[in-house]
Amino acid sequence: MIVLGLEGTAWNLSASLVSDDEVLFEANSAYIPTSGGIHPREAAQHFASNVIGVIGEVLSSTDPRSIEGIAFSQGPGFGPCLRIVGTAARALALKLGVPLVGVNHCIAHIEVERWKTDLLDPMVLYVSGANSQVLSYRQKRYRILGETLDIGIGNCLDKFARSAGLRHPGGPKVERLAQESERYLPMPYVVKGMDFSFSGIATAAQEAMKSASLEDICYSFQETAFSMLVEVCERALSQTDKSDLLLAGGVGANKRLQEMLAIMCSERGARFFAPKTEYLQDNGAMIAYTGLLMLSNGVHTPITDSGANPNFRPDEVEVLWIKG
Repeated sequence: MIVLGLEGTAWNLSASLVSDDEVLFEANSAYIPTSGGIHPREAAQHFASNVIGVIGEVLSSTDPRSIEGIAFSQGPGFGPCLRIVGTAARALALKLGVPLVGVNHCIAHIEVERWKTDLLDPMVLYVSGANSQVLSYRQKRYRILGETLDIGIGNCLDKFARSAGLRHPGGPKVERLAQESERYLPMPYVVKGMDFSFSGIATAAQEAMKSASLEDICYSFQETAFSMLVEVCERALSQTDKSDLLLAGGVGANKRLQEMLAIMCSERGARFFAPKTEYLQDNGAMIAYTGLLMLSNGVHTPITDSGANPNFRPDEVEVLWIKG
């Protein structure tokens, strides 16, 4: 089976062709804000201006008659962006006469990384701009064992970076500055059972700029926030007796977070996996591959049910493609 997938939840417009075995082709057009963070209306305008070109580039790589399904990111994400991608996906599915399938963006991150790491049943730490969750598969659902009570770790990093005058995306810049310091400043550490909160760190980091260096603040910010994530992941591994931990989502590209998780897993006899950065970031291949799994198991989305779902949670999806 060959499926074309369209990703467009926030900043990256991406189209990809995948088969059961490999990514066949991918084209991207990233929205980069001139100032501040991501502006949903501007991002949607960028998508609208480039979606035909991106899809055309992918279609030119193959015979369109070989495509057996169209998958698209139905949510979660920015409503204006999701609507552009959804409209393009519906038009393409009708034109080619193939099934349409709406994909949960969070689950797509997990599935493409399970595919690329050959993992069967890992514990998952999913960290992106708006999402921070610890998930585990059980009885046809990805169950959320713990999550942020307020802001996602990626948005928290970006919010602090903007207050420090760092251009979007802020996460990689905070990571680089943190490498230039080893002086820890106390920051709010908030873990409540299996959940965590990051808003206090963002406020404390902004206050610290009055008296501390930016390098020390970035270092302390990362060490505190990532330690919270590591604690909850370790507790989740302990409670479920799972032996593999998979890191998913764009913030997963942070090398310090990877290092801390790897140390924790090593100390408790578990295995840690982080795929290549290209699969951690938003990409069309993850949508196409998850759509392929869904279509292969008889799941498709009627046109009448294909509207954007900005608050689409992963535990709403019945996972029929994992057996046993």
